[in-house]
Amino acid sequence: MSLKEKLIDYIRDNGPMTVADYMGACLYDPEDGYYATRPAIGGASADFLTAPEASQMFGELIGLWCAHEWDVLGKPAFNLIELGPGRGVLMQDALRATQRLPGFREACNIVLIETSAPLRDEQAQRIDEPEWALRLEDAPPGPSLIIGNEFLDCMPIRQFVRGEDGWHEKLVGLNEAEQLVFGLSAAIPGPETDDEPGMVREIAPSLESFMYEIERRLHDAPARMLLIDYGYARPEGADTLQALKNHKKIDPIETPGEADLTAHVDFARVAQLALNADLQVHGPITQGQFLRNLGIEVRAETLANANPQHAPRVMRELKRLTDADQMGALFKVICLSSPNLPPPAGF
Repeated sequence: MSLKEKLIDYIRDNGPMTVADYMGACLYDPEDGYYATRPAIGGASADFLTAPEASQMFGELIGLWCAHEWDVLGKPAFNLIELGPGRGVLMQDALRATQRLPGFREACNIVLIETSAPLRDEQAQRIDEPEWALRLEDAPPGPSLIIGNEFLDCMPIRQFVRGEDGWHEKLVGLNEAEQLVFGLSAAIPGPETDDEPGMVREIAPSLESFMYEIERRLHDAPARMLLIDYGYARPEGADTLQALKNHKKIDPIETPGEADLTAHVDFARVAQLALNADLQVHGPITQGQFLRNLGIEVRAETLANANPQHAPRVMRELKRLTDADQMGALFKVICLSSPNLPPPAGF
């Protein structure tokens, strides 16, 4: 039985499901979910392309950022943790960029937070002696640098639509032909706002529990978390749920489990939860600004001069990562830090 058939059966027996429950099933069903069945995540042959897969410069600069912050922490033995590391390309490039820095590799314990068995196999081919954990809660305690690139956008969201008569939750149900279809609940209690009819508000239910773990970890030991994702600095009232398949957007309800479902990250909410937890917050700033602050243009020039035959490709990669009409503006970067640490590099 396909995931689509299982969802139809579930809704027939239990009624419409929230968008969050639908996303969760499509992405994380242990048998037919997207992450359980896809060994290629974020590469050219996958359904979408991530920044580390787009250019080695991205992972290299993240690696050097980690080395700088390790020095700020006092060069302790530490956990280098990556959330949702995909095929392991970011970590591979980061470690290559830092391999000549005295003591860094010896000090770091690499921890990959990964639930997908196929992706763990990919990561093992690129990274020497990593440690895996299913959840951040399972990672070892102690000083840490935590990286999450395109991690938060996979958190399932609930969606609420403002109607003439109040708020309605967007649901996944069945039409007369018993096919999956989006619909709206009856009017439900909601906040009194000046949102106009048609405005959409999105909430990631698991974000608060995730931030609680960040609060615990960053208060227990000196640590920083760097989060990079596409999203908005302030909620814009739009429906941001999207499905990507073969590098094209498709109807999110069309092929459950066969497309990547994501939603834009509410960075204002991330920042507010961190501030409520007495953590330091730097950003969000755009990915383009962050990478330029770290010296990506100098790195691109160095690569181009060292390999003139590859210079056009390097410049295309630079534009892809930093230009406002590509990944440079839509993607944001935020850093959460333990109290009493100096500002991080790049901000």
